[in-house]
Amino acid sequence: MTRTAQASKWFQCAYPKPQAEQRLFCFHYAGGGASAFNQWGKDLPDSIEVVAVQLPGRESRLFEPVFTSLQPLVEAVAAEMLPFLQEKPFVFFGHSMGAIVSYEMSRYLKQQHGIQPSHLFVSGYPGPHTYQNDDPYYVKSDADLIQDLVELGGTPQELLENEELMRLVLPTIRADFQVCDTYEFVEGALLDCPLTAFGGWQDEMLTEEGMKAWGELTSGAFAMEMFEGDHFYLLETEKRDTILSHIKNCGVSK
Repeated sequence: MTRTAQASKWFQCAYPKPQAEQRLFCFHYAGGGASAFNQWGKDLPDSIEVVAVQLPGRESRLFEPVFTSLQPLVEAVAAEMLPFLQEKPFVFFGHSMGAIVSYEMSRYLKQQHGIQPSHLFVSGYPGPHTYQNDDPYYVKSDADLIQDLVELGGTPQELLENEELMRLVLPTIRADFQVCDTYEFVEGALLDCPLTAFGGWQDEMLTEEGMKAWGELTSGAFAMEMFEGDHFYLLETEKRDTILSHIKNCGVSK
């Protein structure tokens, strides 16, 4: 990524590849951060530069005000990202909260700027026009929210057992869940880009029908692959490598 972009607090590029032909922008899950994608840049070929979006309220931006609704988040990220979308083709990947952020980013960029990713990869979230959470996370007590984190998986055990750290990060996790829980899908123009959806068969928030519904949101090609595993199936090396293979072979380096 360019020196200017590397210096931006909104982006993290663990393995800069100035000569890369295309960029893969990654959007993290609720409570996560850009570091979740550090290894991706190492494992993908030199033709693909991986840039992780770093939202405020976590990791290097821990003490910055967080977002609690999706549209302002999308507009803020788009404003920061737009200068780097003109340099070379780009691809989006988002897991869980990142899935709806990357999808709405794609819609916003198409509507407002006439551009969109050459491929959109979404993971761990059903087609947003089919999903409604009747038991929102963000209004729960701290104890109940922590129990939900345990059940979802993906949160390091050492963090869950550290009361001081949990007090520090729980407001950001709650805010991320509020972004997801208050998101309302609005009908609009379809994307034109190919879209690939991934998920875990044991993820309780997913159904096969809900994942297939992503195909209704683009006029481009649609593909889906489900894995054995729960909401954080992609933390397993073998399954992550399969996703990277999809990105390398059918999303980025064509």
